[in-house]
Amino acid sequence: MSIQSRKERERAEREKLIIAAARELAETEGWEAVTTRRLAEEVEYSQPVLYSHFKGKDAIVTAVALEGITDLAAELRAARTTAHDPAAALAGLSTAYVAFAEQRPALYEAMFSRRVDLPFATPEAPPALKEAFGEFVAAVRPYAHDTAPEMLAEILWAALHGQVTLMRGGRIPREVQEHRLAVLLARFTQEPAGSGRAG
Repeated sequence: MSIQSRKERERAEREKLIIAAARELAETEGWEAVTTRRLAEEVEYSQPVLYSHFKGKDAIVTAVALEGITDLAAELRAARTTAHDPAAALAGLSTAYVAFAEQRPALYEAMFSRRVDLPFATPEAPPALKEAFGEFVAAVRPYAHDTAPEMLAEILWAALHGQVTLMRGGRIPREVQEHRLAVLLARFTQEPAGSGRAG
């Protein structure tokens, strides 16, 4: 292994360590606790070394968000592709999304609530974001009818994100979430008005 490739590998490992430390600290103490000084202590690097990898906290949050989106895409794909029919795929993906947000609240906040330097809904969006959104598109496509699948995917994503956000803020009760999700999915899977078969 060349010196250059070894340095690149070591640099990548340091970045992974910093991102992992930021994720863990955010989940246990909140994003307010994630500072460059605190992270430098956690990973046992000097602040100048940390700044050689990331310009500051916002850049670290962005890296955490991108890693989270990669994880989310994989979980959504697994939930959708292991289902036995389109309705189960849609339900599985939706349940997996809500579970992801509930199990990793700080990570989810970095991905979809905090300020990050990631282009959403543009051709420049990172591959992981396109993959995650593509799972939504694939799940809703059988029910799109005359609606663009991408638009229907945005509507489902917005509905799920809204539920997660309102539950977390105590605005809607968590104990009826399973029923709430079932009602939402029933709306997505029903035939549009005027498309019923003649008897």
